[in-house]
Amino acid sequence: MSINLDRRKKYTRMVLKNSFIQLLNEKAFSSITVKEICVLADINRSTFYTHYTDQFDLLYQIEAEIIEEMNKYLNECNFVEEEESIEMTEKLLEYIKNRKEICQTLLHRNTGTSFEKRVMDIAREFLLNKAINMKTTEASYLSTFIISGALHVIKEWLANDTKESPRRIAEMISQFTNKGLLFMN
Repeated sequence: MSINLDRRKKYTRMVLKNSFIQLLNEKAFSSITVKEICVLADINRSTFYTHYTDQFDLLYQIEAEIIEEMNKYLNECNFVEEEESIEMTEKLLEYIKNRKEICQTLLHRNTGTSFEKRVMDIAREFLLNKAINMKTTEASYLSTFIISGALHVIKEWLANDTKESPRRIAEMISQFTNKGLLFMN
């Protein structure tokens, strides 16, 4: 009995999330209502409220899941050498590509949240704790510079329908980070 209940819960949450993401692709977050989510998901409003307090909570939970999964990916990597850095970035890009629709929606749509900032914060924390070995002030600015650039490359990659492989994008990000303008020559 418990297994069926868990399956129903998982299914209900999945349908609500998918419906919400579909609506986010069609309109601004501020104009999405719980009623619309429920109609699209074919779920009763009371069922929605047993899982989420409102559409803000639903969005936050979706973002939190992605952030948690990204953290797991980052913490599994040993960021010591450039090749390991490329492999870690490639692994993250594979994750993003596999969850392309939701990542693209959360990064490109005006959701009224700070998803991009949350992604930058986990990347910055990882970089500062495991990768950059310099003074705190410089490290903070450098990590912001690197992460902002990488995030915008990823957004453009998503907008271009992920035509390049995750490996190629990881290599480009590494080259841009390590060689900067020298890469252009």
